[in-house]
Amino acid sequence: MTTNQDSDGVVLTPAQLKSRRQRNVAIGLAVGFFVLLFYVVTIAKLGPGVLKPPV
Repeated sequence: MTTNQDSDGVVLTPAQLKSRRQRNVAIGLAVGFFVLLFYVVTIAKLGPGVLKPPV
């Protein structure tokens, strides 16, 4: 991906770039939280019996 300052594309202000970065971090943290939540719930539902070998 090449950035060209002479193009007619949208040029964001520093405040908009900062806002975008904060939004991306918040989305990343939310996704990470939900992944961790699903992992913990899955382990909790499986319980300690998952470590026992079948007889």
